Amino acid sequence: MSQFLQSLHAIANDPHLQFLAADDPTDKPIVPDYKPKLPGEIRTPTSTILAWTAGGGLSLAVLGGLVGWGLVAIGHNTERASLAARGKSSILWSLISGVGIGVTSGLVMGFYNMSN
Repeated sequence: MSQFLQSLHAIANDPHLQFLAADDPTDKPIVPDYKPKLPGEIRTPTSTILAWTAGGGLSLAVLGGLVGWGLVAIGHNTERASLAARGKSSILWSLISGVGIGVTSGLVMGFYNMSN
């Protein structure tokens, strides 16, 4: 263990040690300061495609939930337990898919907005 600490001490006290990203503005960092930015030609169609995809997915999730509620109602009224059970699982998966689509589209749009 002492050899490890001695090596860390030698590295920390090395006068020729250079950091890749300097905190001090007088030190010139090795890695240049770069701010990524999406071109406007890509940003607009990409956000349109993402919005349409998220809207379509969310509308299909709502439609699946409504169909699931219909299956539950028909299954309970006709005393078909398997149909009602399928409707309940359909409601659950529609809810999970809607949340997943909403979170994913929000994350992707957030990443695109952070690059500006």
